[in-house]
Amino acid sequence: MTTPQPELSQAPLISHLVELRNRLLRAVVVILLVFFCLVYFANDIYHFIAEPLTAHLPEGASMIATDVATPFFTPIKLTIVLSIFAAMPFLLYQAWGFIAPGLYQHEKRLIAPLVFVSALLFYAGISFAYFVVFPLAFQFFTSVAPEGVTIATDISSYLDFVLKIFFAFGLAFEIPIATLLLCWTGATTPESLKAKRPYIVVAAFVIGMLLTPPDIISQTLLAIPMLILFELGLLFSRFYVRKPEQEAKAEEGEEAE
Repeated sequence: MTTPQPELSQAPLISHLVELRNRLLRAVVVILLVFFCLVYFANDIYHFIAEPLTAHLPEGASMIATDVATPFFTPIKLTIVLSIFAAMPFLLYQAWGFIAPGLYQHEKRLIAPLVFVSALLFYAGISFAYFVVFPLAFQFFTSVAPEGVTIATDISSYLDFVLKIFFAFGLAFEIPIATLLLCWTGATTPESLKAKRPYIVVAAFVIGMLLTPPDIISQTLLAIPMLILFELGLLFSRFYVRKPEQEAKAEEGEEAE
């Protein structure tokens, strides 16, 4: 009886690690290329991101910088994050290229479009936050300031605030993808999720409260899209529930090939 040689058993692991390293390097290179293309416009990009707040500041008020290096590093930080956002389709493509060889053909047919749709949903969440949530939230914040209080927001604090909201809405808009995957993998069923709808409604508002500023406007503007997207994911998940016998036949056919 022969025993497997350690060199042969370690070869697949090493090849996977090498491929992972190469794909990570490609991702970093693309992010850096995007960053170098955008860094010249860093101040303009920050001005664009700050527009929802500056449009509602009282006349004569402006944003401030409370640290010496903040005017330089804050736009650079924003440009780095924007470069990652812009490179998201390529990053998802690299992730897909790494996991695709280990999937069955019917799994590839499902995951491939989900990778593309997930990027669109992430961008949709960010756009919704910028064009809908920010104008309403900042109008509310500036209107309730006590008399005699001058609104002067620090540019670094503002950037941290908007990035948090961007990530919150970008991830929240991935709910249909998460719902489809949970049902497709058998972790749950559309009927089970439908029965838990009251709990999901409460959870959406709790998550909205935790991820957004402490005001009812931002909380509601996050919770309502989450519930709508959950219902969409629940609707489409009915078409991706595979019966056990269909799953077995598909895998047997692919293994025979």
